Amino acid sequence: METFISFTNQSQGRDRIFRATQYACALAKYLLRNEAKRKELVKKLQFLESNMSSGRKLFRLGNTVNSIHAAKSTLHISDPVLRFCLTFANLNRALYFICDNLLWARSIGLIKDIDKERWSLNSTRFYFLSLVMNLTRDVYVIIQLMVQKSRDRHFQQKVDQHLNESPDVACVIVPQLDAFLFLLLESLRNDPSVALDTVKNVCDLFIPLDKLGIYQTNAGVVGFCGLVSSLLGILSVLRPSLKIKP
Repeated sequence: METFISFTNQSQGRDRIFRATQYACALAKYLLRNEAKRKELVKKLQFLESNMSSGRKLFRLGNTVNSIHAAKSTLHISDPVLRFCLTFANLNRALYFICDNLLWARSIGLIKDIDKERWSLNSTRFYFLSLVMNLTRDVYVIIQLMVQKSRDRHFQQKVDQHLNESPDVACVIVPQLDAFLFLLLESLRNDPSVALDTVKNVCDLFIPLDKLGIYQTNAGVVGFCGLVSSLLGILSVLRPSLKIKP
């Protein structure tokens, strides 16, 4: 109970709950779209989805400052690749929040003289760039973990044992590929935070890809990916050890 109270007291925790609800409604709405008997339910789901989206925009009003502060912090990272990826990601995230805040202000009538479609597109572009940089960081960290693991003598013995225990698999799959996949899985198993962050970012990536028309799917795929990403985000907030660092 204390964990739940602590989670809901965080603005990030509340945003994750709203986000999960929003995409769960989007997914359910897509699955029920062709059922005539569920038209009223679909309308209610659409209304709830819209309210969750509006609520999240309100929660994100101060996130621009947080992203700029995060970008300043990542400038001091010693690793040049991580420094570039995280700083660029945080700056794009800040620009995304600025666009998002302007769209929220327009939706409640505070600002009227802005092009909604244009600013929405810009918002999606900045979000997409932020995700690409975060995924680049994930890949870089995974490569580092694999290099470190491959230099471990004990691990080399485990690889040889694995190949010897499954000769049939090694014959079908190229031994080098089998060893590579084994190394990848072992590296991610030892650092689940990297695996979780990678899956979350990959799921998130489908959302701007669809909106920008780069890789169009459908509302069901977007809803499912958004829901999975939100649940993983909730898990990382509940268990800080599963949050990738830096």
